[in-house]
Order: sequence, then C-alpha cells, then structure tokens
Amino acid sequence: MAAKMSVPNTLQFSDIKPTDQISFVFGSINGQLQPAFSKLSTLHAKNAFSFAIVTGNLFSAEQDDEQLTQLLDGQIQIPCPTYFTVGTVALPPRVVERIEKDEEVAPNLHYLGKRSTTKTSEGVRIVTLGGLLDPNIIAGLSKEQIAPFHTEGDAKSLRGADNADILLTTTWPSDVWKNSAKAKEMSINNTTAPSSPAIAELCEALKPKYHLSVSPGDFCFEREPFFPEQVEENQDKGIPLTRFISLAPWGNAAKAKSMYAFTLNRDAIITPPVGSTITPFYKPAAMKRSADDAGFSRFSHGDSRHERKSHRRHRERSPPPGPERCFFCLCNPNLSTHMVGCIGEAAYLATAKGPLTTSDTYKEQGLNFPGHFVITPVDHLATLNKTELGEEQAKTTFIEMNRFRESLQSMVSTLSKHKLGAVTWEISRARNIHAHWQFLPVPIELVSKGLVEAGFRVLAEDMKLGKFIAKDFQTADEVEGDYFRVWIWGEEDDEKESGKVIGKSLLMQFGDEIRFDLQYPRKVMAKLLKLEKRTFWQDVVQTEEEETAEVSAFREAFKEWNFT
Repeated sequence: MAAKMSVPNTLQFSDIKPTDQISFVFGSINGQLQPAFSKLSTLHAKNAFSFAIVTGNLFSAEQDDEQLTQLLDGQIQIPCPTYFTVGTVALPPRVVERIEKDEEVAPNLHYLGKRSTTKTSEGVRIVTLGGLLDPNIIAGLSKEQIAPFHTEGDAKSLRGADNADILLTTTWPSDVWKNSAKAKEMSINNTTAPSSPAIAELCEALKPKYHLSVSPGDFCFEREPFFPEQVEENQDKGIPLTRFISLAPWGNAAKAKSMYAFTLNRDAIITPPVGSTITPFYKPAAMKRSADDAGFSRFSHGDSRHERKSHRRHRERSPPPGPERCFFCLCNPNLSTHMVGCIGEAAYLATAKGPLTTSDTYKEQGLNFPGHFVITPVDHLATLNKTELGEEQAKTTFIEMNRFRESLQSMVSTLSKHKLGAVTWEISRARNIHAHWQFLPVPIELVSKGLVEAGFRVLAEDMKLGKFIAKDFQTADEVEGDYFRVWIWGEEDDEKESGKVIGKSLLMQFGDEIRFDLQYPRKVMAKLLKLEKRTFWQDVVQTEEEETAEVSAFREAFKEWNFT
C-alpha cells in the first residue's frame, strides 16, 4: 500500500528540499505580530516559502497599538506574501481603513476578503470564507467584507468556485469529526468548535486539497485525509483527497502545533493513503440490505447462518461491496476502529467480532484477552495475489501479514510459558469480499498430539470438502483455484524435548462444485476447545465497551512484539 501512495505526509521543516514549492500556515496569531513574523522570517530564510496563510485571527480584540503601528509602517518584516481573512474578532479600525481604501495593509500582507476566490502568482487557488455564521440573517449575502460574520448565502455562493486547492474558513464544517479515529481519541465532537452544515456542503462541493481552519483552544486537529463517496472514473484526475487541518493559536501555553508547512501535490492520486476515510459528510441513503450484505459484518468472516437458507432461492448474486462498504477496509465510515490493534504499512491487526474464545478461556495460561484476531491486508482485494497487487506489493503484504502471525505466536507462547500454541487459517475464494486470516491460540497439547490437524482432516472428510496436503507457499497465485489453508504452530516447554518447535502448513483445494462451509474452521476449533455454544459469532457479539477493553489489554501485552 505504501508503495502506491502519491500523497506526502505532513512536512517537517527538516524534510523540505530547496526545490520544493512550499506553503506555510499559522494558527491564530492573536496580535502577536512581532514574534510571529520574526519566526516566519527565520523559517523562510531556510525554506523559501511561496506564501503564508494566517488562519483565524491575525489581530486580537485588544490589539497592542505599538505592534500594530510597527506593522502598518512596514517596520515588521514579512518575508513572503502572506494572506489573512477576518476571524472571530473585528479587524482594527486602522486596518479596516486601509482595506476600504483598497490600500496595502503592509508590505507582503494581503487581505483575502471575507468571501473570496483568489489565485496566487504560483497558480494556487484559495477560496475563503471568514467569520462565524450570523444566525440572524436567514438568507442573502453579506453586504460588506469586514465584519467577523458570514451568512449561509455566502457559503452557498462560493460553491460556484467549482474547485479549490485551499479552502480557508474560520468555522469548521459540521461532522468533520465523523469516521475519524483521531477525533475519537481527542474527544472532538459538535461542541468542540463552531461548525456549520453550510461549510460542510462547501467543502464537499469544492473538494479542496487542504481545508484550513482555526482551533478555539490550545489544540491542533489534523484529521485523517478523506475522499468523496463517489469518484469519477477518470484515471487522469485520480481521487480527490482533502486534508482538514485546524491549528492551535500561535504561542499557545500547551505548545500544541500552531505552524504547518506543506507542498501541494498535483499528481493524480490513484490509491488513498493508509488511514484515509470516506468523506465525513457522507449521508447513506436508506436502502434494504441484500441477503449477501446481511451476512457480511465487521470481522464476521462471512460465516452467516442465513447463507445456508439463501442457497435455496436461485437468484442473481449482488456484486460484492466496494471499499467504502467493505467492513474490512480502513476507509469504511462504519469501520469499528476501536477493534483495530495496530496498523502496519500493508496490513493491520484487529480483534475478531464475536470471538470464539473469551477473556477467561486462557486466563490461567496468562492471557487476559480472547486472543482471537484477524490479520487483514490494507488493500481491498478478494485474494492475496500478484495479479491485482503487483509482484512486489503482494510479496510485501504477505511478509507483513506473516510477521503479524509470527509475532502473535511468539506473544501467546511467551505469555503462557509455552502452554499455548496457535492456529491460523485462510479461506481464499475468488468471490470473497476482502482477503484475511484468522488467528487463534490453542493449548499446546492439542498441537503436539496432532489433535488440531486430525480435527481439520476429520471434519473436512465428514463434510466432503476435500483432502489436505502439506504445502508451504505465499500468495494465491501459487495455487490453482480456491483453497483453505491452515498453519498449526507450537513451541513445547524447554523441559520437554528441548523446546521443540512444531510447525505445519496444510492446504486443501476445492472447486466450484464444492459448497464450502465458511463456518468450517470455526466449527473445528469450537469442538476442540469444547466451545460449541460459541460456534456462531452472531450469538456471542460483545458490547463496544467489552471490545474496547479487550483491545486495550491486548495492546498492552503486545508491546514487546509490536513492530509497527
């Protein structure tokens, strides 16, 4: 996944090259004119910014008159073109006077207006809407360009700009915190900052590369990048990707991020970066779920009991969901992010919904969480194969998924003092929705005595699924057709056979004529562990609080083995 990205991460000043066309952003300066622009001059000397933007308030409600005079007289050096708008407080009268006379505020300092579309000399398109929403004006446009208030009409009129590289607003777009793990972590919601549905609609219409705003407190909210619900099928244009960034006030006591540097990426983005989400402004249409959709839920592994009944009716199968509706995709707005344990470059690790084991199953062996995990590639694909991913990315993805598997094996073996081994399985079918592996700890005796292998072989024979062979391989390209794979692993205690490691990879291929029971591996393990009452995940779904607590316990235990 990382190899496909064409979107740069946030620039650190040390990362910037002399050839980059870099822009600089301040949070609210709040009248600290001399120290703020002095800092900008120092940074500009090293980085040669194309231009700078001040979000929120350049001036304060009780502006220091001496600093204001120095600014207006050109005694405060502003090293590059710097743009600002009106924030939450009124502009100083002397500044308003110059703006109304269409005079320069100060050398290199430019007022964007409250409602405007501006194109810089570098060709960067900035759409601006300053001020807070005026609830007293129901319709129409603002009559002036100075007061720190705007109307819904102002926001609607700017949609006609059609597109923007940068959208600059004082007010946050409503719902920008939705689908965001960062917002959840920071407890950001509709009470955090002034927000407006009209700003959300403006952002959705313009699809800016950057939406810059201002934080009302000493914090910075840099949301995960997001992309539209629907994208035009035009590879030249790629996927519109928006980054919403709300900087803390400059010089804040908490030392939260108040400065930001970036380069505008003009390349078409074909694959969204890891961690990006569907637009937070997405409003799903009310629709009846198909039988296929109903059987597919977050980490349900597709093993719905309803599937058996649906085969009785012959009908055209609905197409599998795309990434925005796939419950294994990180970009899905309904992703249960609280179940994600850790995210790598090409794969991620999460706890299973409705786990077969519980927090008590292996408590005596040293595990205080179920230990039932799902290892999933970040890319949306039915099987892990080189045709879709490319040889290099397929290899990278397999290596990282396998590293997760081996890390989990080492963790459960170490924590249990070699009393637990592990079983990992994969069901690879061309009509899968999203490839994944499942991992489950198992008592070492079941591994060393061959009972796990026997359990899989016997039930496969009873269900007439096929025969197993021993085969070690990586991607689906190395096996013809659909298959089931299981890794059986264990490390016996040092006192028994000098810490002998048991490892086996078994493969069972099956054709279209086989109605493969997706419950098969879970049925095997449920019987071996005497947990038959927990065979169906739907019967043992936990509360979000329980799931969150178990993920937290796992993360703490996994620290030593976490390579991400």
